Amino acid sequence: MNFKGHFASRTDIGKVRVSNEDQAYVLTNYYGEVLMVVCDGMGGQNKGDYASKMALDTLVEAFQKKPKMPAFLSRMWLRRAFKKANATIFDEAEHNPVYHDMGTTCVALLIQGKKMIIANAGDSRAYAYSEAGLTRLTQDQTYVDYLYRSGQIQEREKSSSPDRHVLMNALGIFPSCSLDLMVKPYHGETIMLCSDGLYNNVSEPEIRAMLATDERADQKVASLIAEANANGGSDNIGIALWEAVRS
Repeated sequence: MNFKGHFASRTDIGKVRVSNEDQAYVLTNYYGEVLMVVCDGMGGQNKGDYASKMALDTLVEAFQKKPKMPAFLSRMWLRRAFKKANATIFDEAEHNPVYHDMGTTCVALLIQGKKMIIANAGDSRAYAYSEAGLTRLTQDQTYVDYLYRSGQIQEREKSSSPDRHVLMNALGIFPSCSLDLMVKPYHGETIMLCSDGLYNNVSEPEIRAMLATDERADQKVASLIAEANANGGSDNIGIALWEAVRS
């Protein structure tokens, strides 16, 4: 069984940055599978945007060529796609001094029937929303989250820590790729992927309230971006949204 649905994706430069290094995209294939991707590039102008686009393009191209396969093989497929994206970015940075030190976060989610496969490198996030509430599906790969998980700081200290923007992982930084990869059941929940430009400016209760409205998917994405900008727009904002249609 594959779920039908509506989807939207959009990025915004925000109110502070001079360039937009975020990428966001949703697409479906012949088999009724859904791929969602959000990337947040780093390395400065002409670096981060290039790295994030390379990661997105690699995943999209792999998905367009993806044959039908069971979920356990799709998990391996997604890992290979991430590894290819990592190698592509790293090799370009190694051979072209203009792109030295570029990299990108990347979160991707594949919906395949009653399974969702989630891959994450960095601090972009995946959320699931249903009547039960908003659930974060990914764990931020940041130094401040490491300090929190190891008991060195309290949760209330995370938002004010000087290390809160220090990434522990990203694509393109090292020759090999490290990522969190998981398979979870899918029951038709709304799925949202976003960069930190959204969740650092819009609280999870506010995100939940906006996803609960009767707006179209594209309107919800626009409303979330507008709220992030109204709250300071401190970074680029990237959002990918999927809403299953219940028959």
